[in-house]
Amino acid sequence: MGNSQSPPAANHRFTSASRAFTPKELEDLKSLFTSLAAQSQSNGQYISSSVFQAYFGLKGPLGGRMFDLATQGRKDDKLTFEDLVITKGTYEKGTKDEIEEFIYQLLDVTNDENLTRSDLDSVLVSMFDHIFHLKGSELESSSHCYMVNTFLNAATFSKDHEGYNDKSMSFEDFKSWCTLVPSVKKFLASLLVPPDPGRSGSQVPKFQHLDNIDSTVLLLRDEYAWHIGGAISQEELEEWKLLYHSALNGLSFNTFLGNVSNHDEPTVLIIKDREGYIFGGYASQPWERHSNFYGDMKSFLFQLYPKASIFRPTGANNNLQWCAVNFGSETIPNGIGFGGRINHFGLFLSAGFDQGHTFSCTTFNSPCVSKTSQIYPEVIECWGVVRKGMEKEKPDVAKGSVLERFKEERHMLNMVGIANASG
Repeated sequence: MGNSQSPPAANHRFTSASRAFTPKELEDLKSLFTSLAAQSQSNGQYISSSVFQAYFGLKGPLGGRMFDLATQGRKDDKLTFEDLVITKGTYEKGTKDEIEEFIYQLLDVTNDENLTRSDLDSVLVSMFDHIFHLKGSELESSSHCYMVNTFLNAATFSKDHEGYNDKSMSFEDFKSWCTLVPSVKKFLASLLVPPDPGRSGSQVPKFQHLDNIDSTVLLLRDEYAWHIGGAISQEELEEWKLLYHSALNGLSFNTFLGNVSNHDEPTVLIIKDREGYIFGGYASQPWERHSNFYGDMKSFLFQLYPKASIFRPTGANNNLQWCAVNFGSETIPNGIGFGGRINHFGLFLSAGFDQGHTFSCTTFNSPCVSKTSQIYPEVIECWGVVRKGMEKEKPDVAKGSVLERFKEERHMLNMVGIANASG
């Protein structure tokens, strides 16, 4: 009877959205609606905004905008079962374009059809409040503002609007921004599931390092790790272990290689240069001596400050990782790097660890990631991804077979350039 009074368009949208769910999923949605409607004290008729936002962990302008979209903008504070099915059908079961269009509208928290820098600022503040549980202290607020600006600096606003001085973000601008900051899209695409630490887009790895290390000397911070994590799998976001830090180990290529040589999992290399820029690369393969490029399409470059951006492989070439040790030829520069071509890398650190370079490259479709193409590192640190269970397995492997011991010994010979000398 209630459906007979609904507008025909709403009926059609509900019928269409329902087809995206299995009977069990629809039954679960009905149970959820019944529970939340009871909490809303609505005689089972609707869910109120406050109950809706509390259940899904939505706060501030982002929560209000989500409820507004879910109720088709009726402003009656009543979310019906049909609304819930239509919203989740579009937002979670829709095509890629439909989902992106929904998120694009979600970001327009002022609902004026102009997605401005101010809108994005409000959304990012809400996101960081949720993910990092900032309490509003002076230090945390400063950190908050710092990170919001780095994400905004990666955005483009190219859309003109009559009567407005500031340009807004077009849908194409938005899609380009999501490519650069996948952590933002990952978080915004998972808001209609109950919040928990494992919710997609909310994970921040635990940092593992010696207790006597002052955390203020570390380049890596929670916000940076969350940003980098947008481009990697959930299992790689549980724990990262500090393998090398130049302030503790010295700016030494040999020390770096020695420290990372027994880590067979992916690593995160972070550099801060004299210009104050912070950037680096995610290496999916171990750092081992090669006479040419190697690696796979899981590697990527990133910027952390003054803008936050990630540059994934384009498939234009296979020049992903570079690690050359003790070669005597100018055509094989000693050092480590990512992308581009020899002597014109996307990012390169010389074997002296005292200089390097960065150029735009087709490997990642990345720009020069620092202020200038020539870089002079002030701080270099490397974190190893710890996959669940790997730490427990390693001691047994170390003890083990002749083959495993030979593998490690050969690995160390590679590091100092004795094995595979013909390369």
